[in-house]
Amino acid sequence: MLLFMDIRFGYVSTALNLWNTTPSKTITFTRWSGLSPDEQTNKLLTITKQNIETTKRILHYNIAHEITVYRFSSSIVPLATHPDVRWDYITPFKQDWAEIGELVNKHSLRVSFHPNAFTLFTSPNQDVTNKAVEDMVYHYQLLEAMGMPEHALINIHVGGSYGDKQKAIQRFHTNSKKIPTDIKKCMTLENDDKTYTTEETLQVCEYEDIPLLFDYHHHIANPSDSSLEELFPRILRTWDKRGWKPKIHISSPRSEKEIRAHASNVDVDFIMPFIQLLKKTGIAEIDFIIEANNKDIAMMKLIEDLSSLRGINRLTGGSIRIK
Repeated sequence: MLLFMDIRFGYVSTALNLWNTTPSKTITFTRWSGLSPDEQTNKLLTITKQNIETTKRILHYNIAHEITVYRFSSSIVPLATHPDVRWDYITPFKQDWAEIGELVNKHSLRVSFHPNAFTLFTSPNQDVTNKAVEDMVYHYQLLEAMGMPEHALINIHVGGSYGDKQKAIQRFHTNSKKIPTDIKKCMTLENDDKTYTTEETLQVCEYEDIPLLFDYHHHIANPSDSSLEELFPRILRTWDKRGWKPKIHISSPRSEKEIRAHASNVDVDFIMPFIQLLKKTGIAEIDFIIEANNKDIAMMKLIEDLSSLRGINRLTGGSIRIK
């Protein structure tokens, strides 16, 4: 039996400890449409370059602080998939994307993307499905341009129920066949806080052979009929099939009334029952992405709070060991 469990921590997109680090600057289609053709091109190039440079700054910050898990912003490229824009966001920044990939690979960072809620495959409207495929392709092309970092993920939700979950799930199985095979190989599914429970999402994952990226906060807000003790060994097996280290989303509710909303930081008392459950599974290593509103600040505070507890030691700036 293993005597310890190691957890690496990461956060989403923006490093609040750094000045002016929003890697998601954009322009609306309406404003873009009012520009001349040359201005349109220059605006897209300028904003994308700013977002890329900001992303590099964040990666250097992560490396300096030994933070090895990070989720890229999905909005690095403005208007990337807008049907009336259609521009080449790879070629002009070929060296930049490669540089990001080199940083990730050299320092063994684990990176991911999380497309927005409109990237779903349960809709009866095929136009929605086609746009979802386009969005998955966009994210995959960025990873390709980076040199496909090892274990990089594109995480989405199952989608809406449209009044009939079973029919919607069947549409997911049908519509997801439109996702190119290489993209599907780096795809994960996440349980959500309103519609598809952990158990329902797990059934989809097992059928499709896709890892389940478990969200503990969502599970509390939208619980399954089966206990987490029953479900978690199955969740871990979805990762074992790929040979990947499991990954978890962690946050805590803003209040009892606003149970679905993320708090600024992560409440240790809220997540400790889950950490204790994890330890009992015998898993040796796992990654946490912190989704609290305070992002990297919340992540650092959580590591410090956990490290102050008996039996938990800090290994690096971004990881702990639980004995």
